[in-house]
Amino acid sequence: MLRLSGGRLPDPDPQYGAYPQPPMGAGHLSVEYAPRPTAVREARAEVRKQLEGWGLAEQEDLVDTAELLVSELATNALLHSASRFRLTLTAAHGVLRCEVADTGRRAPQVLQAGGAESGRGMFLVDALARRWGCHQDGPGKTVWFELGTCGADGCGRRQP
Repeated sequence: MLRLSGGRLPDPDPQYGAYPQPPMGAGHLSVEYAPRPTAVREARAEVRKQLEGWGLAEQEDLVDTAELLVSELATNALLHSASRFRLTLTAAHGVLRCEVADTGRRAPQVLQAGGAESGRGMFLVDALARRWGCHQDGPGKTVWFELGTCGADGCGRRQP
């Protein structure tokens, strides 16, 4: 039996206590893409395929939002780092976490949604994700966002 110092198990994180367990087959996926024009489309398709495999496709809003936001992060990776990027998806405890890692060092900025053709990607991430962030990761960075997967009204949405 595993023994922890102090002799008792830690309390579960209350942040995740209200979420149901992930569906069977939910888990983790990580895929690397070459810096080519088709990479964003391939990443979007992988998101849909994986969410279907995890039994989350019934939540069409979840799939559409995840595809859109991954597309924005992958596009930013290609435009600003022009390098390979890695897409990582994790589903657990009612939360879908999507990460895009690249070799760029510049942190993304949320710009106002104006009439420009570009620059709205992080505005969309900020508006639609439950949470998002960026951290330096060795020679590059990882930009991530989270969406709720439990299907209830307001589940996983950013709290006011």
